[in-house]
Amino acid sequence: DLVVRTIRINELSYLDYGSINAAKQFFSDIFTYWVLYSNLVPISLFVTIEIVKYYHAFLINSDLDIYYDKTDTPANCRTSSLVEELGQVEYIFSDKTGTLTCNQMDFRQCSIGGVQYADEVPEDRRANDQDGSEVGIHDFKRLEQNRKTHPSREIIHHFLTLLSTCHTVIPEMKAEKPGQIKYQAASPDEGALVEGAVMLGYKFIARNPRSVTILVDGHEYEYELLAVCEFNSTRKRMSTIFRCPDGKIRCYCKGADTVVLERLSKDNNIIEPTLQHLEEYAADGLRTLCLAMREVPEQEFKQWWQVFNKAATTVSGNRADELDKASELIEHDFTLLGATAIEDKLQDGVPDTIHTLQTAGIKVWVLTGDRQETAINIGMSCKLISEDMTLLIVNEENSEGTRDNLSKKLNAIRSQADGGIEMEALALVIDGKSLTYALERDMEKMFLDLAVMCKAVICCRVSPLQKALVVKLVKRHLKAILLAIGDGANDVSMIQAAHVGVGISGVEGLQAARSADVSIGQFRYLRKLLLVHGAWSYQRVSKVILYSFYKNIALFMTQFWYSFQNSFSGEVIFESWTLSFYNVLFTVLPPFVIGIFDQFVSARLLDRYPQLYQLSQKGVFFKMHSFFSWILNGFYHSLILYFVSELIYWSDLPQSDGKVAGHWVWGSALYTAALATVLGKAALVTNIWTKYTVIAIPGSMIIWMIFLPVYATVAPKVGVSTEYNGVIPRLYTSPVFWLMGLVLPVLCLLRDFAWKYTKRMYYPQAYHHVQEIQKYNIQDYRPRMEQFQKAIRKVRQVQRMRKQRGYAFSQTDESQARVLQAYDTTRERGRYGEMASSRK
Repeated sequence: DLVVRTIRINELSYLDYGSINAAKQFFSDIFTYWVLYSNLVPISLFVTIEIVKYYHAFLINSDLDIYYDKTDTPANCRTSSLVEELGQVEYIFSDKTGTLTCNQMDFRQCSIGGVQYADEVPEDRRANDQDGSEVGIHDFKRLEQNRKTHPSREIIHHFLTLLSTCHTVIPEMKAEKPGQIKYQAASPDEGALVEGAVMLGYKFIARNPRSVTILVDGHEYEYELLAVCEFNSTRKRMSTIFRCPDGKIRCYCKGADTVVLERLSKDNNIIEPTLQHLEEYAADGLRTLCLAMREVPEQEFKQWWQVFNKAATTVSGNRADELDKASELIEHDFTLLGATAIEDKLQDGVPDTIHTLQTAGIKVWVLTGDRQETAINIGMSCKLISEDMTLLIVNEENSEGTRDNLSKKLNAIRSQADGGIEMEALALVIDGKSLTYALERDMEKMFLDLAVMCKAVICCRVSPLQKALVVKLVKRHLKAILLAIGDGANDVSMIQAAHVGVGISGVEGLQAARSADVSIGQFRYLRKLLLVHGAWSYQRVSKVILYSFYKNIALFMTQFWYSFQNSFSGEVIFESWTLSFYNVLFTVLPPFVIGIFDQFVSARLLDRYPQLYQLSQKGVFFKMHSFFSWILNGFYHSLILYFVSELIYWSDLPQSDGKVAGHWVWGSALYTAALATVLGKAALVTNIWTKYTVIAIPGSMIIWMIFLPVYATVAPKVGVSTEYNGVIPRLYTSPVFWLMGLVLPVLCLLRDFAWKYTKRMYYPQAYHHVQEIQKYNIQDYRPRMEQFQKAIRKVRQVQRMRKQRGYAFSQTDESQARVLQAYDTTRERGRYGEMASSRK
C-alpha cells in the first residue's frame, strides 16, 4: 500500500491520498492486514480438536466391546489429549502377572520329599512302582493317606505346617457364617498356598501378634511366633521362627529356588528329584517356590535374637540392611521339604491379542518378576514367542560377561544381515541381574540396538524401578510412541514413564488404573483400543486439522488476490459479520462430523486386517507432504473462485433494468460459491455418511441460504451491516448467482475428484482394497490357512527347547512383621471391624 501511494499517487488522484506519513501508514497497513487475515490460521481449530478428542474418549468409555461385565468395569479414558497417540504405538511394555494372566492363583501341584502330588493327574503320568521306587504323580487324595503312613510323613507334616503358618495372611470369620473363614492375603500367591494347605487338611484358623493357630484332624495346634525375617526383592525369601507345640524352635523358610537351594545342608537327598520337578513345573508355566526348614537350638536362638532385636531397633537409614544381615545368620543348613506349583491362568484372548498386535507391527516387551524359564513358557503359551523364533538369552553374573554376551549376539546378527542371509525371527530374554548391567550408560545403547532387532523381548526378575528404566531408555533413544500396561502398584512407575499408560482394573487394586491415561478390564481389550479406536482417532484428527486449514485458505485467500486490484488498500470483499460467522456457524459442523463419526474402514475389518494399523503408525494420514498438498489445494480453489467470479461479475454485472449488481452482490455470490466448494470438499473426503453427515454438510448450506436473506433484510433496519441494503432483490433474482453457485464449486472440485479417482483406481493404498472388501462384502478365505498354520505349530511344539527350573514369588516389600503384630483374630470385633476392647 505504501509503495502504491508513493509511485501511483498521480494516477490515483481520485482517491485523495493527500500527504503521506510513511511510518504512520506502514503501521496502519500492518494492523489492517493483521485484522484482514487473522482468520487465515484457524484459531477455532484448537477448540474443535479438543471437542473432537473429548468425544473420542467418550466413545471409548461407551464401547460395550471393551466393557468387562464380570466385574462391571467399563473402559475409562482419563485424558482425551492422548487419544490419537493410541493409533501410533510402536512398542508395548507389559507386566505379566495380572496383566497377561488372571492373577487368580490355584494350588495345582507340589513336590514333597521327592514325591509329586497334583490335584488333577493325567492318565499317562499316574504314579506306579518301578524297581521299588515311586515314579509319576500322585493325586491329593493319596497325599492325605501318605501323611499318616508314608515314610516321608514327617516331611509332609512340616511341609503342610509351613504352608499354613509361614505367611502374612489374615483370617476373617464372619458372624453370619460361623465356621467359614475368608483369607485376606497381601498377594494372590500367599492366599493360594494357605488355601492349598486347607485343602490338604491343615487349616489356618487364627492369628494374634504372638502366635498362629492351625486345625489338623480336629485338633488345634498353637505355634508361638518368635520372629519374622521379611521378604523383599533382594532376599527373595521369607522365614518365620516358631516355638512349635512340641517345644522345639523351628525356622520355616519359603522362597525362590536359587536362594533356598544354596542355603541347604549337605545331607539333603531329595535335591535332584525336586529340581527335576521344578523343571517340569516351569515347563508348564507354573509359578514355583521351594520350602525348607531347620531346628534351631535354644542357645543359638537366644544369641541370634539379640543381634536381630538390635537390628530391628536401629533408627538409622540402613535398618533394612541390618535386618537382612541378621536374617542371614539363622537362614542356613536348611532341610529341603519340597516345592509348590501355583497356576496363574492366562486371561481370555491374550494369545490372539498379542499375535494380532505383532501382526500390526507393534513390538511387545514383557517385563516380569518371574524366573527366566517360567517367563519363557508363559511367553510361548501367550504367543509372544513361537517355536520357530531364535531365543537370545542373556543371563550373566557380572558386567563384563553381560557386555561380551550382548556384543557377540549383536555382531552375529549384523554380520548375518550384511551377508544378505535371511534373518530369522528373534526373541531376546534377559534376566534382572544382567539387565542391571545392560542399563549402565556405556552399555545401554548396545542393549537397545539388540533389543529393537528382536520381534519380542522378555525381561525376567526385574524390579519396578528397572521396568521404568527400560521404558525411559527406549523413550530416550527412539522416536516412537510407547505404551505401558500393568495392573498393580509396582507397575505405576512404568506406566507413568511411557507416552501412553494403560491400567488394568484387576485383583491387585486400582493404583495402576488410577495412574494410567486409560483403564480397561482385560488385556484383550487393548486390541480394539489400539487397532480400532486408536487408528480411527489418528485418522479423524489428521483429517480435521487438514480440512480446517484448507477451508480457511480457500475463502480468505480470495481477499489476498483482491488486494492486487484494490491497490492494497485493505478493502474487503465480504461483509464483516458474515465473514466472522464463517468458522462459527457455516463451516463449524463438517469438522465435528468428520472428526467424530468418520470411519475410513469399519471396526470389524480393522480388527481383521491389523496390518492397516501401520498406516497410522507411519503417519500416512498426516505427513508434511499431505499438509502442504491441502494448503496448495486451498490456494488453487481460492484462485479459481476469485478470478472466475471476477470474470462473471466484470463491470459489476449490468442488470436488465440498466443498473449494476454492485460490489456486495458479487461478494455474497463469491461467499456462496466458496462455501459450496468447501462443503463439497468435505463431502468428497467423507468415508461414511450418517444422518449427522447429512445434517452437517448439506445442512450447513441450507443454513446459509436461509441466514442470508433474513440477516440482509433485518440487519440494515437496525443499523447493522448496512452493506446489505438492496442486495437480496438483486442476488436471489439473478440466474447468474444460482448458476455460479452450481458451476464454480464443480469447476474447483473437478481436479480433486479426478485425483481421488486416479489414486484409488491406479495407485491404491492398502486401506483402499479393504474399503472395496467392505463395500461389496467380499468373503475372506483365510480361515483355512490359519487352520493349516495351527497344525504346523502343534508339530513344532514337539521340538521345544530344553526347559530349566523356574520360580516366581509374588509378595510385597512392606513390613510383614508390622502387619502380623497388628492383627488378633481371636478377639471379638465390632460392627465396623474395631477391637472389642476399644469400645469398653
